[in-house]
Amino acid sequence: MSDAKKILVINPGSTSTKVSLFKDEKSVFEKSLFHDADVLLKFPHVNDQLQFRYDVIVDMLREEKTAPESIDAFVGRGGSACTQPGGITIIDEKLFDDTAAGVGGSEHPAKLGVMLAWLFSQKYNKPAYTLNPTNVDEYSDLARLTGIKGVYRVSHSHVLNQKAVAEYHAKTIGRKYGDCNFIVAHIDGGITVCAHDHGRMVDGNMGADGEGAFTPTRIGSVPVLQLLDYIERHSIEDVRLRCSRAGGFVDFFGTANADTVHALVDKGDEKASLVWNTMIYQICKMIGAMSAVLCGRVDGILLTGGLMRFADIKDGIEKRCGFIAPISVYPGEMEQEALALPALEVLRGNISPRKYTGKNVWNGFEGLDL
Repeated sequence: MSDAKKILVINPGSTSTKVSLFKDEKSVFEKSLFHDADVLLKFPHVNDQLQFRYDVIVDMLREEKTAPESIDAFVGRGGSACTQPGGITIIDEKLFDDTAAGVGGSEHPAKLGVMLAWLFSQKYNKPAYTLNPTNVDEYSDLARLTGIKGVYRVSHSHVLNQKAVAEYHAKTIGRKYGDCNFIVAHIDGGITVCAHDHGRMVDGNMGADGEGAFTPTRIGSVPVLQLLDYIERHSIEDVRLRCSRAGGFVDFFGTANADTVHALVDKGDEKASLVWNTMIYQICKMIGAMSAVLCGRVDGILLTGGLMRFADIKDGIEKRCGFIAPISVYPGEMEQEALALPALEVLRGNISPRKYTGKNVWNGFEGLDL
């Protein structure tokens, strides 16, 4: 159909850039462009990867014989700007600048989705959108406070895929997402485990901020005093890098490639087995914590993300957490379609996108000296 809308979806992760072309509701192609840790670590800052990933996408489009000027809208995964409500948002210069500056305090590679979509938008004079970035904020106040006055926990997680999977699973059991309580674990290069209370993500770990399980690229939670000793021997910059790109498997094995590490596990390698099983153990601890957040009233534990292609992760979680609620597995993610379809509704005039305000959803405990 000549009036069909073409939408390019750009979804950067810690180890890859996933790119999809949709023609109306139909996915024309989906490509996962893997970037080895050694390549990405050559860039001092996440922002420095922008041109590299842009060129990789352009090369891929050329191979697919897809002209960028023929695309009607560009949609990018987002994060790192001010916290936002859920839903679709138009990308403008203010959102690009705040994303690049990392005003939200997180340097997750997802931020590059907004920045890449904006670059394509400007070059080809087409609109750009983002949906459910990593810093959608639906936290309860109990999830915000820490033991240091003025230091708060904030929402940094795989919101896009978590909500897409939760909404899909609710439909499969004949219910609405807003009527259910789920624990959703996104398990891939980054790992986030969140409590979904009647359609709101009320708590979860800050995936790229040194909290939760260690992952193929991140350090996870580290005891504070030991971390301070480490910083004295190294640097704050070193720790910042390990929080998002150079921790976990990268530190232990020199690669973020889970297939490489799991192949060692299959061969009985003692080091790889200990690291792999510790990661699973730490994920289980996070799931247990989120079950307490939901007061034990959990309708399902949903496991998603690229690492769910490994059956032993599900087996390990079932062993320790199966008593909490039924466990369902959705390998990979549902992010590409989740990004494309709302943009299609905008192009058709059925919904209107939000405008980025440049202000956080939550701005402190008003009237309290906290």
